[in-house]
Amino acid sequence: MTLEQQDKKYVLNTYARDYTNFVKGVGSTLYDDTGRDYIDFASGIGVNSVGHGNEKLTTAICEQAQKIIHISNLQVIEPQVKLAQKIVELSGYDVGVFFANSGAEANEGAIKIARKYGETKFDNKKFKVITLEHSFHGRTITTVKATGQESFHTPNFSPYPDGFSYEKSIADIYTAIDNETVAVLIELVQGEGGVQPFEKEEIQKLAAHLKQEGILLIVDEVQTGVYRTGEFLASNLYEIEPDIITLAKGLGGGIPIGAIMTKHKDVFTAGDHGSTFGGNYLSTSAGLAVLDLLNSLYEDGNIKETIEYFSEKLKQIEDKYNNLFEKEVGVGLMRGLRAKNAEIQTAVQKNALTEGLIVLKAGRNTVRFLPSITITKDEIDEGFKRFEAAIINL
Repeated sequence: MTLEQQDKKYVLNTYARDYTNFVKGVGSTLYDDTGRDYIDFASGIGVNSVGHGNEKLTTAICEQAQKIIHISNLQVIEPQVKLAQKIVELSGYDVGVFFANSGAEANEGAIKIARKYGETKFDNKKFKVITLEHSFHGRTITTVKATGQESFHTPNFSPYPDGFSYEKSIADIYTAIDNETVAVLIELVQGEGGVQPFEKEEIQKLAAHLKQEGILLIVDEVQTGVYRTGEFLASNLYEIEPDIITLAKGLGGGIPIGAIMTKHKDVFTAGDHGSTFGGNYLSTSAGLAVLDLLNSLYEDGNIKETIEYFSEKLKQIEDKYNNLFEKEVGVGLMRGLRAKNAEIQTAVQKNALTEGLIVLKAGRNTVRFLPSITITKDEIDEGFKRFEAAIINL
């Protein structure tokens, strides 16, 4: 029985998989079971922030695994405390941190904070959460309902929780607010929705209005956080101070972890929320290693230089192949090329893999690039060389 046959027999078929069998990774290069190399412009959908086989990260994981991997959150966990402190210090915000295992869990927890805030802080109950069309916030029942894409709201999983609405634009949020609205949940760059960033000025205006109205601003930074945009948080880049921020993906460098940051430290009390695995020794030790490494690269100007180099290469492709792409989109190392139709988008991803390059698809016919923050110039050069070979005959 082949690996593909085993997978289809024993694993629930919830993914449209490619069956290239990767067995090793070094930096932003992957190797399959035949020894062929692939440049990785996807980093596990923005997860492998420090690349594959990173020595600092793997050493931290191995050393911690030899001591303690897990105890319950009924005991204090030293690396959890240190990682929370590190996140707070790097963000520049006065917040408390809760650790989960994924972005969906983090967003679920953020919604719980908002709901309790709306129940306990006002005379009239506030529970409604406004999100945006094209958004993506997770795969749990609640976060699927929070996601502003109708295709996710299949009747197969109904009934869904009440209290969510979706607006077409930031401008539409203002008129959607009523006396039961407790929070607005947005991504500053819509990842799954087409790598679409919002204008800084309109976000700042919204943040100021929500603060004035006593409505919580929740920013989903599951994909934009941990230096993906060039700053520690996209919220730092946009110069706002949300009430709640969620993190995941790049925080653990491949080890599952999520985090909720909130300035409303008194909302949750003991027993309101919890996680068996969240914030355990292994995941938070990994998170500390990732942040130590990336913060050092940030302070040295290395991340800024990498972003500028990647942007230059992407711009060259956009200019040369305007028959295929309408424009480039995104910020930092969260980038995309908006293909002129879905057929081009699909062909580009398929041809790229044939040429030994991994890229992603996103909404609005976008070819998406999420390379590791630590990707080298040589890997960027080789990746775009392969990308051009994949599209030159389309």
